[in-house]
Amino acid sequence: MATAVKAEEKLYRVALREALNEEMERDDSIFLIGEDIGKFGGAYRVTDGLLDKYGPQRVVDAPIAEEAIVGTAIGAAMLGLRPVVEMMTINFSLIAYDQIVNNAAKIRYMFGGEVKVPMVIRMPGGAGHQLSAQHSHSFEVLYGLIPGLLVVAPTTPADAKGMLKSAIRSDNPVMFLESMSLYNVKGEVPAGDYTTPLGKAAVRRNGSDVDIDAEVIDLRSIRPIDWEPIVDSVRKTSRCVVVEEGWSTYGVTAEVAAGVQERCFDYLDAPIRRLGGAQVPMPYNQQLERASIPTSEDIKRLVRVTVGRNPNA
Repeated sequence: MATAVKAEEKLYRVALREALNEEMERDDSIFLIGEDIGKFGGAYRVTDGLLDKYGPQRVVDAPIAEEAIVGTAIGAAMLGLRPVVEMMTINFSLIAYDQIVNNAAKIRYMFGGEVKVPMVIRMPGGAGHQLSAQHSHSFEVLYGLIPGLLVVAPTTPADAKGMLKSAIRSDNPVMFLESMSLYNVKGEVPAGDYTTPLGKAAVRRNGSDVDIDAEVIDLRSIRPIDWEPIVDSVRKTSRCVVVEEGWSTYGVTAEVAAGVQERCFDYLDAPIRRLGGAQVPMPYNQQLERASIPTSEDIKRLVRVTVGRNPNA
């Protein structure tokens, strides 16, 4: 008889740290590189304590040079190591966008599979912390549109740990997106060595229609998108509301809406509705920043519209 795996409540950031620690213990080809990840313990304290345990050759404090950091990681990955890069914010990854798109994403294909690029780039993002326009955006779509990359976004502490372990073990480059708003969120994390598969969505709430009994699907994977649970849900509920924090114009919600329309046209009883962040650079002002991010009330209003109810009811 199988023994149930015990779970313990942990912070999202602690779950990430556990994944890094366990993988570094398991495989000495894994190393970390990024700005302030060593002595300082990371801008979000995810790597706290790992420098003392593994030393400066495996926890590398890099200069403020994102293009050089990612380029170094790509070269190391091609030679058999498994680097885990930490970007201080996803906005800073734009400086390394050429390395990611023209090298990390393409090398395995261009070399006919003879060279792999097993690397992870951890990218904190999202708004809500008054960090202004250069530190607060959600750029999932910029990486989701690139063939050769895996793009994932765990939303629970359990998935943060399980998906990071899977990402590190992957032989392809993985863009690992972390919402800064989740770092202090607590949730149950299974004990022991476990992984969460990449490329699979999670049904967070079962329902029969997008109303009081709404079904909620967490994509978890931006590239590839797991269409099966989405299609099953829309065929059951006959309606679809898609939400993201980033800009919805040309965004992840646009891709999901198009895919649902292609796969579920005959099942839809209403237009697919999309909700995203305000079409502006993220404001520093606290009230303006809050007004720029979709809220639960915004989602409820759009759901009511989608089912033909008064949005103010």
